[in-house]
Amino acid sequence: MIRSRRGARLSAVLAFPLFAIGALGVPSSASAATAGGPSGSIPSAPAPLTCAGRGVDPAAKIRYRTETLIEAPLHTIWKLQTDVEHWPSWQPVVTSAERLDRGALRPGSQFRWTTPVPETPNTPATTLSITSTVHQLKHNTCIRWSGPAVGEGLRIDLGVHVWNFTPVKGGVLVRTEETWTGAQAEADVPTSTAYLGYGLEAWLSDLTNAAGAERCGRTRTA
Repeated sequence: MIRSRRGARLSAVLAFPLFAIGALGVPSSASAATAGGPSGSIPSAPAPLTCAGRGVDPAAKIRYRTETLIEAPLHTIWKLQTDVEHWPSWQPVVTSAERLDRGALRPGSQFRWTTPVPETPNTPATTLSITSTVHQLKHNTCIRWSGPAVGEGLRIDLGVHVWNFTPVKGGVLVRTEETWTGAQAEADVPTSTAYLGYGLEAWLSDLTNAAGAERCGRTRTA
């Protein structure tokens, strides 16, 4: 059995204007900076995820952290995550992805990927283009990248994203944390946090499904 937190597809999230999602609330599995405990108290926040000692933006107002256990080999999960140009084959919301350098993904590598954004009452239909730079990477262990996301009428000045991969009994614990900064995103922090959360939950769900499909394919051909 594969255990994964469920979230809406990023494309569906982006289809809503920023103000509208406030009525939907943050997903119940959210680990946002503003999440409270069962009694309404603010729980102690876990230590930020890091890669080679570097984490997300500590001053960012918008942040989200989540995790899932994927029952698949570590090398399968790592290959899916770092083979950027093949993201569109397992992430439906990624319409294109290209490496801006060659060779294995490494510190200093850059890649550009896109996702369509439907028309909303506040913004026209556009394509969000994200240019990411890898800053830290430890093989089969962690990745940290950052970059802006830009589209007509929609901009995130800087997203900083950390991924950790830890072998555990039953599979691999995949943990991820991301922060956003920028005037447009920070104009409504709860709403932007909800957007970020839905996107990361969808990413983990897609990664879980893709790793499971790879594992089943190898089993059938073994």
